[in-house]
Amino acid sequence: MKRILYIYIVILTSLSVNVRGQEKLNSYLSSGALNNPELKALFNEYMATLEKVPQVGALPDPTVAFGYFIQPIETRLGPQKAKISATQMFPWFGTLSARKNSAEYLAKSKYELFKEAKSKLFYDIKALYYNLYFAERAIAVTEENITILLSLKNITDIRVESGKASAIDQYRIQMEINDLENQLAELKDDLRLLKIRFNTLLNTDTGSYIYIPDSIPDNILVAKQSEMDSIYTGNSALNSFIYQLEGLEYQKKVATKEGLPQISLGIEYAFINSDNSTAANAGKDAFIFPKIGLTVPIYRKKQRAKVQEVIYRQRAKEFQHIDKRNSVTVLFEESWNNYKDALRRMDLFRKQTNLAKKSLAILKTNYATNNKDFEEILRMERRLLKYALEQEKAITDKSASIAFIRYLQGK
Repeated sequence: MKRILYIYIVILTSLSVNVRGQEKLNSYLSSGALNNPELKALFNEYMATLEKVPQVGALPDPTVAFGYFIQPIETRLGPQKAKISATQMFPWFGTLSARKNSAEYLAKSKYELFKEAKSKLFYDIKALYYNLYFAERAIAVTEENITILLSLKNITDIRVESGKASAIDQYRIQMEINDLENQLAELKDDLRLLKIRFNTLLNTDTGSYIYIPDSIPDNILVAKQSEMDSIYTGNSALNSFIYQLEGLEYQKKVATKEGLPQISLGIEYAFINSDNSTAANAGKDAFIFPKIGLTVPIYRKKQRAKVQEVIYRQRAKEFQHIDKRNSVTVLFEESWNNYKDALRRMDLFRKQTNLAKKSLAILKTNYATNNKDFEEILRMERRLLKYALEQEKAITDKSASIAFIRYLQGK
């Protein structure tokens, strides 16, 4: 019963550590999204593009003209001394809505690029966070091995003093300890640099405290094709190309409609002096409405060139979309292979660690009783350290592979 209770407590403790680690990672992701300067720049570019929509969807400004006649023009009602007119130009039906739709799809493509940058930032934060975890675990494993070697050195010292072992054993084990201490110092330097990079990515003070968990979530991926389909539907860069193509389709409509007549409507008001006219309405200002006009594009070569330009841009975007889709497919295949390889390595080094521990226990017993296999003990200690580090690296690589696939999926 006590053993079951102990296991239950260990499981709960592990879960609470994982939850806390995930919560801290989520807070770092939020901090990066709020503070990263590149992300802020892209969001402002999106907002600027969004402001284009009301601009292109509005009518041209009306034209107002005022004329004063130096030499009044005689009319039946009297001399005309001045006139004022206002004219509004109207593009062909559907032109403004096509321009507006084109601008809206361009803004959507910019927003997808912003989402792409955010997903990439989240992946970079996760990858660095997992590297921080590995560096911390590597330090802990190395320190544990130094402690084991120090205890073994104490045993060796006693055996040398009693004449049961050679001083060479002392030198060998001290050399191993020195190597591990140097390795430990390098790992601590690497950890310090990783912390600086992590805080810089969050755009915070480089000396800010970073919570590093004792373990990271043991996530897994679902079926390969399902993960691939999620990329094709959710990848922000691919969606950006789709919106750009939609926008270019409306640009083609705009170019076509600009080759059609534009209609102008206006009014005109004339100021009349009465003088000595005997007409019934003498001196009454004249209000004339309407004034209708057409702007007819007669240079058809220019209009055809505008349409053809958009067609070429569409073809270019289509090929870019295909190229990006191919690139994303390759990146997914590489990440999927890395994920599967990490799973294999995790299983391998778990088995190797167990075998190395059993072998080391036997070797230590032989050394204690027969003064044999001391070199093999040191060699097995090195293997045990290597397997422990490789297992932690495999765990880190698995999590990083999942994070990269989630980035490709736009999640």
